[in-house]
Amino acid sequence: IQAIDGWVACQAIELIAENERAGRPLVLHVNLSAKSIGDPRLAALTESALAGAGIDPSRLVFELTETAAMANIEDAKAFAHRLRARGCRLALDNFGAGFGSFYYLKNLPFDYFKIDGDLIRDLAASHMDQLVVGAIVGIARGMGKKTIAEFVTDDETVLLLEKAGVDCAQGYHVGRPQPLRELLLSA
Repeated sequence: IQAIDGWVACQAIELIAENERAGRPLVLHVNLSAKSIGDPRLAALTESALAGAGIDPSRLVFELTETAAMANIEDAKAFAHRLRARGCRLALDNFGAGFGSFYYLKNLPFDYFKIDGDLIRDLAASHMDQLVVGAIVGIARGMGKKTIAEFVTDDETVLLLEKAGVDCAQGYHVGRPQPLRELLLSA
């Protein structure tokens, strides 16, 4: 899996560079497996690819799941600090899914909190989910971070997310998965 994650990171860097040369700024998020977070070779490979491509590293966002960060907090901290120092950004994926969420806010330098889809899926019907989402947004804003809601499936949810102050949405209501090159050609 580490080899796959490395390949994906390099492909993302190449796509960002290609689009930058074409005058189309592009930001890509790359999900990483738990095993890659503790692998210093991935960080070194990423640094090398970024240097070779000459892109703005902030256009590359690595997403780490809460469970992956929890598996080895020291490796996650080292990885996060190394890539942040290089200019990459980080997102804590599935935020709110586990009890350790708030611990990571203090110990890992994330730029985005991706609100877990279980809190979004029934947002319109669940006052409790609305309260939790509002609290997450409040904490993120207080820390100068952005929020992304997962699993957005309808207009009502979009309106509730806007009301709560969520910055970005992700899900089938926003767009269905499709090959990136097709998406870029239609833009």
